[in-house]
Amino acid sequence: MGTQGNDRRIDNIEFNVSDIARSRDFYGKAFGWTFTDYGPSYCEFNDGRLTGGLTTQGPVRPGGPLVILYADDLAATQQRLEALGAEIVKPVFSFPGGRRFHFLDPDGYELAVWSAD
Repeated sequence: MGTQGNDRRIDNIEFNVSDIARSRDFYGKAFGWTFTDYGPSYCEFNDGRLTGGLTTQGPVRPGGPLVILYADDLAATQQRLEALGAEIVKPVFSFPGGRRFHFLDPDGYELAVWSAD
């Protein structure tokens, strides 16, 4: 988990997954996350700013809060995700401040990626 002193800020995101190795491979290749294993059923991820967890200690629960990632190059990120088997469920659209798209990860979690360009 994160450190103290970050009152009212997102501290951690945890995904219940069916296969930690598959999720590590997917998120590592898609976004360059690094990982620390804490036994066979829990793995911490770090994106360089935020930490979270991948766990098999509960049922997969697609849905919940929408996690939104940033990308400098939205098109390249979408291509990388599609090459890894991600399903694009909401094509790129514009909004005040940028553009984004939504995708499903291997366990069916919906996430979004946005860019200011």
